[in-house]
Amino acid sequence: MENLFSLHEHKELIIAYRRLLQSVGDALSLDDIRKVRKTIYETISSGASLRDMYGFNLWLRNIHTALIVAEEIGLKHVSLIALLLYNPVMEGKLDLNSVEKTYGQDVARIIKGLIKTNELYAKNAAIETDNFRKLLVSFAEDVRVILIMIADRLCLMRMSKEISNEEHRLKIAVEASYLYAPLAHKLGLYQIKSELEDISLKIQDREMYDMIARKINETKRSRDQYINAFIEPVEKRLREMGLHFDIKGRTKSIHSIRNKLLKQKIEFESIYDLFAIRVILDTTPEKEKAECWQVYSVITDMYQPNPNRLKDWLSIPKSNGYESLHTTVLGPQGRWVEVQIRSKRMDEVAERGLAAHWKYKGLKSENGLDDWLNGIREVLENKDSSPADLIHDFKLDLYDEEIFAFTPKGDLFKLPKDATVLDFAFAIHSKLGSKCVSAKINGKNVTIKHKLRSGDQVDIQTSPNQTPKQDWLNFAVTSKARIKIKQSLKEQSAKQVEFAKELLHRRFKNRKLDEDEARLMRLIKKKGYKTVTDFYADIANERLDVNTVIDQYLELEKKETELQEHSERSLENYHAFIPAEELANQEDVLTIDQNLTGVEYKLSKCCNPIYGDDIFGFVSSQGIKIHRTNCPNAPAMFNRFGYRVVSARWSGKSGSNYPVTLRVVGRDDIGIVTNITSIISKENGMELRSINIDPVDGLFQGNITVMLNNTNAMDSLIKKIKAVKGVKQVSRY
Repeated sequence: MENLFSLHEHKELIIAYRRLLQSVGDALSLDDIRKVRKTIYETISSGASLRDMYGFNLWLRNIHTALIVAEEIGLKHVSLIALLLYNPVMEGKLDLNSVEKTYGQDVARIIKGLIKTNELYAKNAAIETDNFRKLLVSFAEDVRVILIMIADRLCLMRMSKEISNEEHRLKIAVEASYLYAPLAHKLGLYQIKSELEDISLKIQDREMYDMIARKINETKRSRDQYINAFIEPVEKRLREMGLHFDIKGRTKSIHSIRNKLLKQKIEFESIYDLFAIRVILDTTPEKEKAECWQVYSVITDMYQPNPNRLKDWLSIPKSNGYESLHTTVLGPQGRWVEVQIRSKRMDEVAERGLAAHWKYKGLKSENGLDDWLNGIREVLENKDSSPADLIHDFKLDLYDEEIFAFTPKGDLFKLPKDATVLDFAFAIHSKLGSKCVSAKINGKNVTIKHKLRSGDQVDIQTSPNQTPKQDWLNFAVTSKARIKIKQSLKEQSAKQVEFAKELLHRRFKNRKLDEDEARLMRLIKKKGYKTVTDFYADIANERLDVNTVIDQYLELEKKETELQEHSERSLENYHAFIPAEELANQEDVLTIDQNLTGVEYKLSKCCNPIYGDDIFGFVSSQGIKIHRTNCPNAPAMFNRFGYRVVSARWSGKSGSNYPVTLRVVGRDDIGIVTNITSIISKENGMELRSINIDPVDGLFQGNITVMLNNTNAMDSLIKKIKAVKGVKQVSRY
């Protein structure tokens, strides 16, 4: 067996295996351990595959994933056996029937779910295919499958620095942030979610990641001093009350800080809530809520609270079971500080998510996840929804904040923030949603567009004549409502199309005309319709007259006949004309998709790549477009249209100038602007294209567009501008 591993891998495997055995304790019997170990040994000895597509040792990756499952998620017996036996089953050394007979139905079902997801990835298809639906079906059948998949993705992300292929690294990073981090969030695995997002950001935008990490490190000392000053009087008061607790400050994740920078369009120094204070009470389930409110009372007596920032997830937990009390108070030096108050049980649920719910099974906080999984199953039953709609609607339900509302009988429904009366009606029942015309909220009549607030009591009003309308999609936000509306509209549309087709066919027959389907399609396209369905819908709704359509058809037939008679022409007199501005300058050679050169391409305007940037190609209807790998649209392109992404790299020498926009922030002084323009004018081969300055509160914020020929020239210019006295920040826009 040693011959199949490198010395380093063999040593690492033994250490990880021993640690796993210590971690699981009594969760696995000695008999189970012996049987599993024997199966693994026989599989490896038989010469089974040892490497995955990234070159990692499969068994080592498997053991590290098992450690995450056991230590960081908290799954034990059934899940660990399934994970450890997964490779032997995949290699055909063990069949599912014998697994079920020896270890039970649960183990076999989890392995079956893992095999399904592996088959989807083996096809290397983009998420923007029907594979996404199948992936979700696997998750919905047994939620432990998704927990193991999240653990495996975290393991892969931690090992990603050893992947030499940049395209592979980028793909797994994008998938982690686009799919696995939201799933971890929904399942309450906040620590894992943050780590997935941080590593993903490190791969996709290393410059931003390093900047934030450096700033966090630089401010650590002053931040620790502030946290201690805030905590000390609170700790003293709580001790006097006889409470048992732990209190600490926690710095927020790099990814969440980056989102604040982008969303609020501020500098790092302007972020006031870089950290949160967490109070964790050591108490019994019977006393935990009362003691949490006692702590809240003490803190808000000492520091002024912001009433708009109180979040009470004690009374009604989130649908993923998260329970905590959050408030924001004005601390020393007039700085806002977020405080989170919870019990040890609540903290374990917050850190380990779903797995911790099984430990505390029977408490009402666990029921929300069952509702969420049932919702996924219901959505998946509708085979007509496109994968694009499915992933869009699914992600809405993953990340949105929640509100809760009641029926007149007092039944509680949890919905995403901004949910409407219509969403509430569909949440109760699909038929109720389809017939909904209005509602009474707290005794007042409101429309179906009305946005609900937490605590509303909603009485749905219906009409037998009501049917779903197209504009409902403009304000319905839940997956269930949107997919049911689309399903109904599709059924209505299909009936309209059949009616209009029959009507048009009958009129052709009445006028004794032969109907040419291809010519009719050309007419529909010429009239500007994007789909044939839209054309027939206009006929059905009498927005388009059938006789007029037939007249236009006859006119097109006449023109096409005349054109055919005069269309003979000599090929040697034909020259294709391509406008110069439509082609990228081909002096800069790009190698596309391994070894193709001389291929026409365009540089995308959404991210303006220049010579030297890390890039990829995207096959669009207008040809190949070149994007930077950290383009804002890259994640969506990789996930939704991965099959259209091709590798690309610069080769040869740069002979062109490219537009680059730099964002400059500095003191509001015209002399600074003069110095910057002077620097640009002195640079060889560089040209100032435009400058736009916006003075605000003693500072100027400006965008400067410069023509230059590569990233080295850009980096040099940024360095020189940063050296100008009064300039605070320079970054590529």
